[in-house]
Amino acid sequence: MHTFKKLLKPFTMKNSIFFLISCLLFLSCRQQPTADQEIEISAIENTLLPAIKVAGDSLPHFNIYDRMEYYNVPGVSVAVIADGKIKWVKGYGLANTKTGEKVTEKTLFQAGSISKPVAALGALQLVQQGDVDLDRDVNEYLKDWKIPQTDYTQREKVTLRRLLTHTAGVTVHGFPGYKQEDRFPTITEVLDGKGNTPPIRVDTIPGSFWRYSGGGYTIMEKMLEDMSGMPLEAYMSKHVFPALGMENSTYQQPLGAPYSERASAAYNTEGELIEGLWHNYPEQAAAGLWTTPTDLARYIIGIQEIAGGKQDGVLSAEMVSEMLSKHKQDWGLGPALQKEGDSLLFGHGGKNAGFSNNMIASAHHGNGIIVMTNADRGTSLMEEIIRGISDYYGWGMANPREVVLNAVEAEVLEGLIGTYLLDFEVPDIGDYFIEVSLKEGRLFVDDPNNGDTNTLHHMDSLQFIDLQKGDEVLFERDSAGTSILWNNSYRFNRIEQ
Repeated sequence: MHTFKKLLKPFTMKNSIFFLISCLLFLSCRQQPTADQEIEISAIENTLLPAIKVAGDSLPHFNIYDRMEYYNVPGVSVAVIADGKIKWVKGYGLANTKTGEKVTEKTLFQAGSISKPVAALGALQLVQQGDVDLDRDVNEYLKDWKIPQTDYTQREKVTLRRLLTHTAGVTVHGFPGYKQEDRFPTITEVLDGKGNTPPIRVDTIPGSFWRYSGGGYTIMEKMLEDMSGMPLEAYMSKHVFPALGMENSTYQQPLGAPYSERASAAYNTEGELIEGLWHNYPEQAAAGLWTTPTDLARYIIGIQEIAGGKQDGVLSAEMVSEMLSKHKQDWGLGPALQKEGDSLLFGHGGKNAGFSNNMIASAHHGNGIIVMTNADRGTSLMEEIIRGISDYYGWGMANPREVVLNAVEAEVLEGLIGTYLLDFEVPDIGDYFIEVSLKEGRLFVDDPNNGDTNTLHHMDSLQFIDLQKGDEVLFERDSAGTSILWNNSYRFNRIEQ
């Protein structure tokens, strides 16, 4: 099933000296794993965990290299945080299968939608400085481009808070990126639909409900650039990355030297190299960050330290508290949130063409996990790694879900087969169809858009689950016909039986 899943600083003498000192400090602080850590890492590598445990069955464990081969993932990079510090970092496999370049802790990956919570820090700095108000109409801050006014925006305004929490009523879920030979549009052209996605517009009442929108973060990017007078990549390089110690990160698009020399190539679902090595993303705040798990660990640690009382971080303690406050759909001002109070978790996933990533961390206990992969099928692998790490250290961040399976009559299954259409168009694809079929008494969902197949096991009523991927499927019937609610997020309507 398709996962819909969301410039350099001038090199002056002063900056070069700072960079050299930072590198020396980094090298002096980094150590080879101890013998005990090697034992830990080896144990985790052999105890990756699936998404689902069937009640009454034993829980299987996987080896990371076997799973990389199974999912056609050439390269993986992992960073683990414990007690507020980077505990260990390790690269696996290849960054480029043609050159044989290995993944190291300095290999850059496209972060995909993890770009969003990092870029949000820049916008929140403007709020903290009093330049922007979280709850005022963002058209007051946009200069040469404005959100077109509609009946919806007359009733409620698009605000920065709503953009950051995906509640602004803004269209365009995500972005497919551009091949190396494609014309690279400006941010304004993207906003007006003159790239490869529709115009970014308000099509419902702002604040009325949650809907993930990369388009909303593109508006945020334009606002940040207009108010700061700097391109996003320059602003982040000057005001955010140094404050967090993120030394191997950039929003530069397209990517140039020296970063391109350490960048991983991207791979499709078959493990084949994507033409041109990777896609480019002018939608930088939404999808344009190049980074490493180590740098994302520094982002996490920076937020954890401020949440713990640090006063001189990238944001104030008050702003971080606001950032980690739940809005609709358990979303903060940038990151997604889970659990409550002392057990609060924050993080974000990221999916670009040929890259699949995730990060999750405790807000108050100094622990965290970041996994970055260079393949389209890295999504399931990264979740297995996260579950294995969380289980080994007893953090409870991500555990296999136990389900009870029940028998279902054949005629019920037969009534669910057919062709289903997603209720919105997907960038670079358009109409998104899936096929539900019945084979040997079991339902299968084939996704012709990416060649993926889900095997469905029956739980209760018309509720099914894929034991391998963890995807949950609910069939619903009403006077309009039969539909599928996928992972409680995406709806497909049957158009042919």
